Amino acid sequence: MAAFTGAFWRSGDTGFVDATTSRIFNHRRPSRRPAAVLRPAHAADVAAGVKLAAAEGWQLATRSGGHSWAAWSLREDTLLIDLALFTGMSYDSSSGIVAVGPAVRGGLDLDPYLAGYDRFFSVGHSPTVGMGGFLLQGGIGWNCRGWGWAAESIESMDVVTAAGELVRCSETENSDLFWAARGSGPGFFGVVTEFRLRTRPRFRELTRSAYVYPGELAAEVLAWYHTARHDLPPSVELAAVGCTLPGLGSPVLVVDALSFDGGPASLAALGTCPVADHALETMVAQPVEFAALHAEQLRANPDYHRYFADNVFLSGSATELVPALVPAFTELPTSKTFTVLGDFTPLLSRRPPDMALSVQTDLYFAAYAIGKTPEQDARCRAWLDGTMNRVAPHSAGCYLGDSDFTVRPDRIMSDAAWSKFLRIRTARDPEGRFPGYLGTPVQ
Repeated sequence: MAAFTGAFWRSGDTGFVDATTSRIFNHRRPSRRPAAVLRPAHAADVAAGVKLAAAEGWQLATRSGGHSWAAWSLREDTLLIDLALFTGMSYDSSSGIVAVGPAVRGGLDLDPYLAGYDRFFSVGHSPTVGMGGFLLQGGIGWNCRGWGWAAESIESMDVVTAAGELVRCSETENSDLFWAARGSGPGFFGVVTEFRLRTRPRFRELTRSAYVYPGELAAEVLAWYHTARHDLPPSVELAAVGCTLPGLGSPVLVVDALSFDGGPASLAALGTCPVADHALETMVAQPVEFAALHAEQLRANPDYHRYFADNVFLSGSATELVPALVPAFTELPTSKTFTVLGDFTPLLSRRPPDMALSVQTDLYFAAYAIGKTPEQDARCRAWLDGTMNRVAPHSAGCYLGDSDFTVRPDRIMSDAAWSKFLRIRTARDPEGRFPGYLGTPVQ
């Protein structure tokens, strides 16, 4: 057997059971279990693990941060490579490039680290999300609307291939792997051990506006939102959120906008809603600290809970979409459940780089049913299924980060990108060492 610097468990070993589910954020965990778990200490351990899997006849699964709602990393008869120890960070001030391990948490680790250099990277909204899965799935980070997908800012990465070789991947080196890695998520046929990311100067000010509307006004607000979202500049992150706020009892619809260095004028369009004077609460162009936003996200995405999630990129007129969306904002199964309707209008106004990530529209909807106990599972599942059944006819595809193809398959790449992805996978992983997606995407 291979000698590892890190830890290794086979099924039946002391510590194996805990190692299989260690760091899985969603406490609604499937029964799937690997044959063995490797917690490598460095890239050489990863390469040795890939070779051991080939010798044992196992497939390979990878865990970066454990934030996958569907627990993609739990697969039967696999070697689970848990990258928990890959938390290194280093910044090169001459290039503005930061090198990060896949288990680095974007909000809790990388953002404060970069703040020390007055730099910024668009990490995931939930501060505990690991950079590995986030980047491989494309990365809907802070102000993705204006700055683009996080994966667009990957300069290069180190990958252990299905053959057990450590290679550098970029636009000019192993460009086929680089193309596939940016957007294929858990379908990627390699193990990334380090990312090098292009950072931007840190914002100087954050300005926020938020209008809290009663649920009975959801139809009017969403119809206005469908048009008004086009009037906000790229410096503004915009979302309509369905949630239950403390002290208000019933679900509300919050129109929330955050301006990065745009100032109060960039948020003026939020005041044009025809029912703005009926808002239950308002915050108009107020300064806000990024740490406060992270704290909000931690409260909205609590640990030790049971999550059901799904999403779609929507196409259609307000007349078509609003009736399908209203129940998702006004009829929530638990007090923790929330829904998000985000706008990507500026993102579609420019030509994105050629990468596996190739399905998107200017309107994104995601739903998160959150329960505390197993007794709430059936209600949460039924609510999410009903919600997605209403919006799915308007779907152009979905984002991998909030998907579960075992429940509802959807499209994840353009036809051309999917064909290219399959060709590269066949060439790079001819034995199918990496098992691909749980469930089958629609293509």
